[in-house]
Amino acid sequence: MFSLLRRNRDIRLVFGAQVVSYMGDWFTFVAMAGLVEDVTGSRFLVSLVLVSMTLPGLLMSAVAGAFADRFDRRRILVVVSVLQAVAACGLLLHDVVGIWVTFLSQSLIAGLAAFVGPCTNAAIPNLADNEDDLRRANALFGSTWGIMLAVGAAIGGVFSSLFGRDAAFIADAVSFAVAAVLFAGVRRPMQAERTAAPQSRRVRPLADMAEALHVARANPVILALICSKATFAVGAGIVSQLAVLASQAFSVGDAGRGLLIGVRGVGSGLGPIIGARIAGRDMPRLLRVCGVAGMLFSVCYLGAALSPVIGMAAVFVALAHLSGGAQWTLSTLGLQIESPDHVRGRVLAGDMALVNTMIACTSLLAGLVSQAIGVRETIVVFSAAAAVASTTYLTATTGLRRRLRSEQQR
Repeated sequence: MFSLLRRNRDIRLVFGAQVVSYMGDWFTFVAMAGLVEDVTGSRFLVSLVLVSMTLPGLLMSAVAGAFADRFDRRRILVVVSVLQAVAACGLLLHDVVGIWVTFLSQSLIAGLAAFVGPCTNAAIPNLADNEDDLRRANALFGSTWGIMLAVGAAIGGVFSSLFGRDAAFIADAVSFAVAAVLFAGVRRPMQAERTAAPQSRRVRPLADMAEALHVARANPVILALICSKATFAVGAGIVSQLAVLASQAFSVGDAGRGLLIGVRGVGSGLGPIIGARIAGRDMPRLLRVCGVAGMLFSVCYLGAALSPVIGMAAVFVALAHLSGGAQWTLSTLGLQIESPDHVRGRVLAGDMALVNTMIACTSLLAGLVSQAIGVRETIVVFSAAAAVASTTYLTATTGLRRRLRSEQQR
């Protein structure tokens, strides 16, 4: 995978931009979760930290997907990164304005990030030289998200403890500025040449997403891949309670929060690499791995909920997100392969809109349930729901996987 970075300058620059941006994101998440819990003492409001990082993406997804398909993706990434740097500065105003400004600023950052995912994911097939490099790029980018979560959250917890939470917020703003410079250096076109008439470039969010929906409905593989990520998101809301689990169940501060959030990244970093090796070039196997990974995610979070010490919980969280990282990256890879370039941005944006909706809803619900019955009990409940969702997905896609296997053998 790393030979790809040596050979392909443009993928190297996009990779670098995502590395520094992810680092800043997780610095902020750890600092913001600790700040909200200390100021408000509310588990529900802590869950809203994750919501503020996901729900705005849903609200902007239709526009973001259309922009990714109709305009220059590199230019979009540069402008959005600059605006995110400005929005991150608003996190510093919590002492002057109140804690609500951190939610507002993070929501603006997340709303702008809705443009980054579709643009980069839709562009990677155009930056990769062949399908093997595309698979390597997806494994690399997927593992990088997890690795930077591990590094960013772990270092972020220590950084926040040593230098203060405002320093973490400043680091986030700087990371977006650096990302803008790196995106600006990409030379290769990030989309295929468009031959449509100029008026077709007009953004029509509902009509544009309807076209992407039509493509998904016409291709059962695309539909199955989108449903795969959605079923995974049924249990993903419990991630919002990791900071609460650290503080309430194990009585640790920002460093402990950073540990649980960081080992999540360790698993997410290894998962895409392992998942790509298992699935290979086989689409039926890829679909099956997505479902099995969701099941393992639920079982491992159940183990985390029942752990007597934070070290054991950390191991289970890492294993859960090893499965989650494989599922997330493989489902995205499948969509990149199956979706035509002219609608790829909208298909990927629609996929992210659905999963962000699920994560936001389950995060809110997890916060409410945790407030009522306790954090350990809440994780058990949501783990069971995730297991049911994964079982349903595996059962529902059995016929499709058999048909694809049959077609391969002809």
